[in-house]
Amino acid sequence: MPTLHGTAKPLDRALVWLRRDLRTDDHAALYHALVAARQVWCGFVFDRAILDALPRADRRVEFIRESLVGVDAHLRSLGRHHGIDGVRLLVRHGHASETLPRLAAELGVQAVYCNHDDEPDALARDAKVRGTLADQGIALHTSKDHVVFERSEVLTQAGTPFSVFTPYKNAWLRKLDGFYLRAYPVARHAAALSAPPPGVATGVPTLAEIGFGPTNFATLKLPPGPDGAAELLEDFLSDRIDDYAKTRDFPAVKGPSYLSTHLRFGTVSIRRLAREAWQRTQGGSRGAETWLSELVWRDFYHQVLHHHPHVVGHAFKREYDAIRWEHGKHADEHFAAWCEGRTGYPLVDAAMAQINQTGYMHNRLRMVVASFLTKDLGLDWRRGEAYFATHLNDFDLAANNGGWQWAASTGCDAQPYFRIFNPVSQSEKFDPQGKFIRRYLPQLAKLPDKLIHAPWLARAVDLAAAGIELGRDYPRPVVAHDLARQKTLERYAGAKAA
Repeated sequence: MPTLHGTAKPLDRALVWLRRDLRTDDHAALYHALVAARQVWCGFVFDRAILDALPRADRRVEFIRESLVGVDAHLRSLGRHHGIDGVRLLVRHGHASETLPRLAAELGVQAVYCNHDDEPDALARDAKVRGTLADQGIALHTSKDHVVFERSEVLTQAGTPFSVFTPYKNAWLRKLDGFYLRAYPVARHAAALSAPPPGVATGVPTLAEIGFGPTNFATLKLPPGPDGAAELLEDFLSDRIDDYAKTRDFPAVKGPSYLSTHLRFGTVSIRRLAREAWQRTQGGSRGAETWLSELVWRDFYHQVLHHHPHVVGHAFKREYDAIRWEHGKHADEHFAAWCEGRTGYPLVDAAMAQINQTGYMHNRLRMVVASFLTKDLGLDWRRGEAYFATHLNDFDLAANNGGWQWAASTGCDAQPYFRIFNPVSQSEKFDPQGKFIRRYLPQLAKLPDKLIHAPWLARAVDLAAAGIELGRDYPRPVVAHDLARQKTLERYAGAKAA
């Protein structure tokens, strides 16, 4: 059967395995499958190897489920545009290493196409899938899609991976051109999409059908799927991106793009975002330049994970594995106070309330609470990393690990260990009127702006006027920052000397 260009396609049938790329436009694997095969289907597996470790109510599972509904609708629309009725997304629930090959066999495909996922567990899963497919005579083809530059595409002049961000960014920008930001023209080749054969189950399962219950996801300002990503992107580009550099650090201001969850699950193309940022940067937008830098950080952490997989569970700077973190009952109590927003430091507690209530935390606050956990409480960064992994809607192993190791000074190009955020001065600088604190800690709402950052320093009369009794309405600080800072300096110095 000839293609639109008049050349024969090498394959009869192909399956596209969606993972962290829940969209149909500008999609590398889908494009390659459509170009190569006469009939193409798209499938997704709710992987029990991941899901079984999650709480039975998880906002991310809801986000994925609703996003799949959007992908299913987009596939049907693409099919109808080419005169093909009945195109559907094929969704399964099981262990992906077994379920995906089973679906490929059911469809009788010669090849499966998917995009890279460089997390260690994903690489192990994909190796197993590749072997099983090979036993069935089915090829597995993978493509870059989740980042602009991956793996070893940006290296030093000596051919080694970068461990410092700024030279990596400079090399990244030198390499960047229109080719790397070009969209894959999926719609042009979508005539190869096919309705599933008779007897092949279709439809997106309900949460209950995959063993999950609802959360408060429906009340959040996080529209799911490709359409939700397009809505948030348009809102950001229309009137906020130029001010991004000035507003991004203030949690009470609508400054971020709020696209991190969409980037994580690939409901929007990273090439689209980087292209928008790059073009506006070329036009002189300082905000777009800063936003582009944040996208480069994302690529940086992914290449760190690829080249240094030991960062999963260990410090990038191996000497810092010798740090003697606080442990025992007292440490566990401090960790519980941090998790539950009971540290007595309002900005820290408000930030923890935000993540616990919404699954989101402002980027500036991620640094503040991470610094507090590791350098005020003296607790192992891996405890905080794991908490974020469970609670963040946008949890991404590479970025989460990189961010925590940056804050803990154990990672590559991390802040020096003697740079320790003061949670009060951070509060005064980035939430000067206490708007964010009041939003998440309403019990402090009546305190004057100057007192809301450190209630324990307020006079008794001022606390009484605000209706606050420390220890009853709001906790006293669990640690004294100045004393904790000195202990941290000794802790890190000891590890370096070991």
